[in-house]
Amino acid sequence: MNFRGIYAITDDTLLANRNITASIESALQAGISMLQYRTKSELNGLQLEQICQILDLCRQHSVPLIINDDVTLCKAIGAQGVHLGDEDENLRAARITLGAEAIIGVTCHDSLQAAVAAEKAGADYVAFGRFHSSKTKPEATSANVDILREAQATLSLPIVAIGGINVENGAALIEAGADMLAVIHAIFGTNEISASTQRLVDLFEA
Repeated sequence: MNFRGIYAITDDTLLANRNITASIESALQAGISMLQYRTKSELNGLQLEQICQILDLCRQHSVPLIINDDVTLCKAIGAQGVHLGDEDENLRAARITLGAEAIIGVTCHDSLQAAVAAEKAGADYVAFGRFHSSKTKPEATSANVDILREAQATLSLPIVAIGGINVENGAALIEAGADMLAVIHAIFGTNEISASTQRLVDLFEA
């Protein structure tokens, strides 16, 4: 897995009145490198069927599907990995459940110490942020761009930046050391998902 590029994250609210599989396929075709499925609602049968369709789409495009917070769901459908928040299931326990090949990411907010601990515990990537005002998580801990420089100098893991990222502010985060940009609203909150995603992907070619 090449941890570089745009890491798209789904959002229930933004996709509520849209065809979620068609929206995700547009992002995949535009060149995202990884996709996280995130939902805050209790899954029903229709959603499970939908997630399996999304997994098939991701496989067709050779893009890993990461499940947010839910190790059991990740294992049940055979997704490529899971993303754990700072208060979620223990990373080592998730590794035992999912196996050595699974991708496990960890939210570290603005804490380099948490990132170092995650690396020692066997994480595959760490995520810092929010770096800008976030419509999805306005209450999330704010992070300074310097944390990316410090992380690049300290860690051997890929580094993900998240929080209010768009085509106007993303380049500065890449320059500071982000290997991937996690994007929600600037992809799934737009009317032109394909074009918006492409502009974000192009930031890594600059």
